[in-house]
Amino acid sequence: MLFSLPFFIGAAVFSSQKATNVRFTTWQWINVGIIGLLGYYVSSFLDFVGLQFVSAGIERLILFIYPTFVVIISAVWFRVVVSKRQVAALALTYSGLVIAYVSEVTIKDVSADFFFGSACIFVCAITFAIYIAGSGRLIPSIGSVKFNSYAMSFASLGVLTHFAVTSDNSLLGLSPTIYGYSAFMAIISTVIPSYLVSISLNRLGANNTAIISSLGPISTILQARYFLNEAVSIWQWLGTLLILVGILMISWKVSQSVEPSIEPK
Repeated sequence: MLFSLPFFIGAAVFSSQKATNVRFTTWQWINVGIIGLLGYYVSSFLDFVGLQFVSAGIERLILFIYPTFVVIISAVWFRVVVSKRQVAALALTYSGLVIAYVSEVTIKDVSADFFFGSACIFVCAITFAIYIAGSGRLIPSIGSVKFNSYAMSFASLGVLTHFAVTSDNSLLGLSPTIYGYSAFMAIISTVIPSYLVSISLNRLGANNTAIISSLGPISTILQARYFLNEAVSIWQWLGTLLILVGILMISWKVSQSVEPSIEPK
């Protein structure tokens, strides 16, 4: 986040200096700050805490129910109509996730720590769903670049403040390799994806973006096979197929009816 923050601040300043820029209202400042902190600070913190007590397989199965929460929040809170196609795609993608990862689920000791870790990840799924649903409502009036720049700046400051308060470690004097990997991850795994998600939210809406993002954990399986030579089971291939079918259902519908971007120019 330290390496990412300059990119977000620079983009925030640039987007705010455009001739067509519209100043944030006080309410928009509050919403952008809260949503940014929920999406990339609170959610990450809860996820990492939970992973100390449950396996990665359990974590994925719990975390990736968040598209369901996005649909529920959009329908109940924002009165967005949920189509039958979205419900069917959601059922397919989550079924695929369960099939793909059920073989990885190992519960050695069902203890209080296990339930605590599971609860943390469950709450993480809710907070990230609020981020996606809330972003989908704010971006059309703010613009995807401006929204993401300020929201991620708030998130970065939240992470760095947490580190400064809770850690005795120094960020100085580390090896060049650590700085190199950190800078690479900042650009490839943080800055670029965050803007792509914001653009998707603007063009596709929160529900479709959340459903399509189910491809994420499946891409992890395929990359592990290609880069790490890990075996891929028949169940993982079947799960991948179901998720791809669900995503194609959404993508085909979007290609038929998507409206032009409503992002302010």
